[in-house]
Amino acid sequence: MKPNNLEQSKRHAFDSFCKKILKHESRDYYDEMKRQRDKEISFSDLSAKEINQLYTEDKYFATEQIFQVLGLDVIVTDDAIAKVLQGLPERKRDIILLSYFLELSDREIGDKLNMLRSTVQYQRTSTLRQLKTLMEGDTNEQQEKK
Repeated sequence: MKPNNLEQSKRHAFDSFCKKILKHESRDYYDEMKRQRDKEISFSDLSAKEINQLYTEDKYFATEQIFQVLGLDVIVTDDAIAKVLQGLPERKRDIILLSYFLELSDREIGDKLNMLRSTVQYQRTSTLRQLKTLMEGDTNEQQEKK
């Protein structure tokens, strides 16, 4: 039994449709693979610095220093930073803790401590310079001991 022309034209149309769909799907697949290759990097291609950023270490036995600022607890886990913060006057320490650990702006700190924004900014920058010299001194002393 021979199919009539209408059935045969439907078969050819369906066949053409299927081939077109498969062609577009394969092109989409290859385009997606190219996008992934452009975005992804092999671990062997990463630099040492980039590889070190891919992990974190648990700090189960890290010593914590807790500072009270305006009724809030600020936890500092770095011993060197905690040591130099303890040596600061309370007002300067509060400004540093509020700015860098609680991420408040100078204006917000000024509102909380009843100070001008410019005074907070001056205190913060001068205290940072002081901390830098103190911490550089600690680093130099440690290197001399080795």
